[in-house]
Amino acid sequence: MRIGFFAFPFFVIPFSLCCQSGSLPGDAAAPFAEGSTVKNVPLAHTLDSLHLHSDDIWFHVDKSDRRFEVKHGGTVLKTYPCVLGEHPVGDKMMQGDRKTPEGTFTFRSKRRPHQWHVFIWIDYPNAASRKRFEARKKNGEVAANADIGGEVGIHGVPEGKDAWITQGSDWTWGCIALKNADVDEIYPYITAWKTKLVIEP
Repeated sequence: MRIGFFAFPFFVIPFSLCCQSGSLPGDAAAPFAEGSTVKNVPLAHTLDSLHLHSDDIWFHVDKSDRRFEVKHGGTVLKTYPCVLGEHPVGDKMMQGDRKTPEGTFTFRSKRRPHQWHVFIWIDYPNAASRKRFEARKKNGEVAANADIGGEVGIHGVPEGKDAWITQGSDWTWGCIALKNADVDEIYPYITAWKTKLVIEP
């Protein structure tokens, strides 16, 4: 998805705006309490301590709180701050609306190095997205000649630009952006067409 001035295969950069090691507390092998999370513990250490495989985890994005969660079942294992498309409220309707899509997805592919540190390509549009898009066309919510869009992903920021995340201002053209260290933590645990991602309002 595009973001600014310098064109790349998936987006265009916005330049004028577009852990530490340690041990789990207590019994590291014991399951976390429902909804609990441990901060400042590397994700790899958490998964290893709980004997969890990458197939055991999934990702959840809470758009209203700008929160990216790593989950096992209903338990939050780790949370990262994130930012969204420039128009963050509501589901993505069509190409160019700069909204982050909502729904349940998987991933098409991932790659590094990338201008945005890494790029993890979300499976948007999927069948559910296309069904909603066609219904919106039929209802007149989007123009008959509108395109559904695509090339939405999870990525980092240019080197030294973590403030683009911590300031909490949404600036992408629909992608989900994380700090580079954070996106590096989740990157190894994403398997194309298998890992689940849920994006909710």
